[in-house]
Amino acid sequence: MRAAAFTDLVGPDGVSVVDRPDPEPAQGQAVVDVDACAINRHDLWILDGDSAMVDAADLPFVSGLDVAGVVRAVGDDASVDPGDRVVLCPNETCGVCRFCRDGPENLCAEFSLYHGGLAEQAVVAADRLVALPDGVDTTTAAALPTAYMTAYHMLRRADVSPGDLVFVPGATGGVGVAGVQLANAMGARTVGTSSSSSKLAQVETLGLDHALEVTDPDAMRSAVADVGEPDAVLNHLGGPYTAVGLDVMRRGGRMLVCGRTAGGTSEIDVPDLFLGHKRVEGSTMGTQRDLERLVDLVASGTFTPAVAETYPLEETGAAFAAMQKRERVGKLVVTPSA
Repeated sequence: MRAAAFTDLVGPDGVSVVDRPDPEPAQGQAVVDVDACAINRHDLWILDGDSAMVDAADLPFVSGLDVAGVVRAVGDDASVDPGDRVVLCPNETCGVCRFCRDGPENLCAEFSLYHGGLAEQAVVAADRLVALPDGVDTTTAAALPTAYMTAYHMLRRADVSPGDLVFVPGATGGVGVAGVQLANAMGARTVGTSSSSSKLAQVETLGLDHALEVTDPDAMRSAVADVGEPDAVLNHLGGPYTAVGLDVMRRGGRMLVCGRTAGGTSEIDVPDLFLGHKRVEGSTMGTQRDLERLVDLVASGTFTPAVAETYPLEETGAAFAAMQKRERVGKLVVTPSA
């Protein structure tokens, strides 16, 4: 089979298409013919050499978390059958710690993520595969696992209800777009920011209620205040925007933080935190049940994930170059079987 492997950790130029042996499923595993695999900032961090997970000793490395396709073969005791159309929940957990037993699984002490979807075939844990209804195509499904599962879990943990105001700094990024769409599906109102008016206009068509073309933290505070006091903040940027989110949200507001695109450290006003009874919580990915619920919502027509462009396997490097340039709104999806 062919795979788009990271052969040098230098950014998009470090991707090469290589030949690898076809995988064979072990007990409890399945081999999936990969129709589609969305890429994420997580993959790009690895490719840029900005991840503690992968270094030069691991090369060539095949990334790709968001796998959707058709089951080709199964091992003993697999919970799926050849021919099943599926999407992968990329969570990898120990299965025995208190969080694996009692939930939520993404708090597992050994939590990790699957890699290997940027290939014509992927061998995966069969019990991590979610069946796709006839009305959900594999390209749409591949958009769901990382960005939409992360945003959905954040919205649930923030107790977002109909009529709430949700602030999404960086609303044109993957998690940002997902947060806007899902908040809208929940009946909440959204205020989002970006440096690009054209990209904000695209997100408005996906349900963004208040679009603010602003990146300066002080100007952002003022612009959001003009809209109202958010009940919840979905923060995938980190850096200085953590303080902005804390400052603008109402007393008793909730902020979920899932990323560090704008920086790995943040300064916050501690008195405002405790005097305002505000919550700031970390969040990583979501649960398999979250993904199952998202598939159901897509099948029912409640929302459709935004897919910006698809790329054949040979153009995986170009897909990462487009992500690096931040020119697209919506998921970028590699289609190995095309």
